[in-house]
Amino acid sequence: MTGTRSRAAGIPSSTTQLRADIVGPAATEGLRNERTRLVGTRTGLGADALITLVRLWRAVSGAALRAARQVSAVVTPLGWTMLSVVVVAFLVGYGFGWAELAAVAWAGAVIIVVASLFLIGGHSQGIELTMAHPRVVVGDRAVGGITAVNPTRRRLLGTTLEIPVGRGLLEFPLPSIAPGATIDDVFVVPTTRRGLITIGPVRSVRADPIGLVRREHIWPGSIELFVHPQTVSIPSTSTGFVRDLEGQATRDLTSSDVAFNALRDYQLGDDRRWIHWKSTAKTGVYMVKQFEETRRSHLMVALSLAGDDYADDEQFELAVSVAGSLGVRAIRDARTVSVVVSERTPEFAKRKTFAVRSLSTITRTRLLDELAVIDRATAALGVVDLARVAAEQVAGTSVAFVVLGSTATPLQLRAVSSAFPSGVEVIAVLCDPGYTPSLRRVSDLTVLTIGYLEDLQKSLARSQAA
Repeated sequence: MTGTRSRAAGIPSSTTQLRADIVGPAATEGLRNERTRLVGTRTGLGADALITLVRLWRAVSGAALRAARQVSAVVTPLGWTMLSVVVVAFLVGYGFGWAELAAVAWAGAVIIVVASLFLIGGHSQGIELTMAHPRVVVGDRAVGGITAVNPTRRRLLGTTLEIPVGRGLLEFPLPSIAPGATIDDVFVVPTTRRGLITIGPVRSVRADPIGLVRREHIWPGSIELFVHPQTVSIPSTSTGFVRDLEGQATRDLTSSDVAFNALRDYQLGDDRRWIHWKSTAKTGVYMVKQFEETRRSHLMVALSLAGDDYADDEQFELAVSVAGSLGVRAIRDARTVSVVVSERTPEFAKRKTFAVRSLSTITRTRLLDELAVIDRATAALGVVDLARVAAEQVAGTSVAFVVLGSTATPLQLRAVSSAFPSGVEVIAVLCDPGYTPSLRRVSDLTVLTIGYLEDLQKSLARSQAA
């Protein structure tokens, strides 16, 4: 029992010693926080008082800063100006006995008080923003809808709804809403230019008629509206330019295909299915069939984004529509298609970036979505470099459409043609709005000039008929 008591008595002794070690100098060794920065390792009343004062000051200053931010968010610049005028009018009017100025000060004070009453009221309504179609074509109507619901048991006062639409702003005066009532309204988004338009988030705004004070509430959620380029329905991509259609035999020989060419001696590794048994029986030597390789045509559309390749924005928009029309037609025909655009060289790069960017051709919608957001740039790769890089990176191309503006010279067009290997049919589509459509040959290059998007459809149909 004595040994047990001594061990039990020893436990509190060691625990006390351990606690002493924790609260001693070792407890703050290596500690880098705000307390040690202010008072170091001191733990006396003076240090605790200093820490309390610092924490109190930070709490008060933080609350004051938050209040100042809320006030500055509510009072408009005109409101601050009005408030400054009122204060100065009071000081000068009563300081120099100027009764008229004092009357102006009181009138301004009344206006400020009345304007503040317009801030009364909450944002209890529910706001929902919708779009009938998140993808439209340039020039089509893009109709959106906004729904306001009052889920409370009291009537909600009227307010103003602001909807950011791209760089613009739509305003809706929302009347008072009865308990459980719903208000629906529609708006139209202008789609005069191709691009991606972000709609929302919706803001509920309470403000006075003069514009002295303003209180906003932002409702979460926004919608992206894709404005696709115009496209035209063109003939199937066997347009007369395409020489190697599906299943067209080439001069390359292979041991397995459908276009029979000749017989040859059996070699180790040949598939036994292609042994020609009649010839083998006659010659006494295994003979296998040899075929001409057939090719699945690969269509490439290369769109230049270089600013120097276009005379104006109208030419570029026509070029985007041409590239979209060709790509969409190939996707509908389930053909192998690649749509590439010029890569942009960084502003402070020492060397030109020789690269192209491939657009998605999985579906028609994905392609048009990406075409909706591209734009020309001065630092983008020019048409000659675009053709060279595209010919290297896109393998197996059989037909290449190079789309650009009207500023290309005959020398540049010849360079575009020579950038592709022999056997590739190259067609340069020059976009020049208002120009009479024409078709000519420059070296081994076919040059198609169009003035309107419909000219592409007519020219390709005419070529197919020929």
